[in-house]
Amino acid sequence: MTLTAAPATGAPGFLGVVMLDTRFPRPPGDVGHPGAFGVPVRRHVVQGAWPGTIVQTAAGLRAAGVAPAFARAVQALQAEGARAVTTSCGFLVLLQDELQAAAQVPVITSSLLQLPALLARHPKVGVLTISAAALGPEHLLAAGVPANRLGDVVVQGVEPAGEFATAILGNRDTMDLERAGRDVVDAAMALKRREPALQAVVLECTNMPPYRQAVEAATGLKTWALADDERLLRPWK
Repeated sequence: MTLTAAPATGAPGFLGVVMLDTRFPRPPGDVGHPGAFGVPVRRHVVQGAWPGTIVQTAAGLRAAGVAPAFARAVQALQAEGARAVTTSCGFLVLLQDELQAAAQVPVITSSLLQLPALLARHPKVGVLTISAAALGPEHLLAAGVPANRLGDVVVQGVEPAGEFATAILGNRDTMDLERAGRDVVDAAMALKRREPALQAVVLECTNMPPYRQAVEAATGLKTWALADDERLLRPWK
């Protein structure tokens, strides 16, 4: 299924977003919200790719055998005119090489791909994720983090039993946005307590940007989200 946002006048092509098969709410800032990127967007849903199937360890994602379906989605968006393609889940960084190989346009699977550039400027960089238990070294290596800098990436997850994680990973059709936001802010504060000198944090989860201002206000951290990756927006600059 393909969903199309209203085209921007004079903008070349569109940004393709490969979406998981979800039904939870999409507040402003969320990757599924029409205004998330500020450029024309077309979304392609991979049927049956539920959050619990994709938010996995590297071994779990490989066992799910989802790579071909995501490659076909990338190719379909390119054929329709996408100038760049991204995805709705940071854990798909594990498929970065495969999905880029399937396309001739830039494919940026995850906000985690910004880590190498941030590590070049900071001694340590934080990552806020929906599942610290599932996000491991293989995801960071797939994002281009040098093996000798893995210890400089500080990963913090939200409370697994909280509203944010249970609503999204459980693919519920309702979510208490206020409680979900508190979960994200609480995780950011826990990260800051662990590493008081930390200055930057990457939001792995594309459902976290609605709360980035609250995170920055509570912690003083600079947040980096998928929409900050200039490679996705270069065709419109």
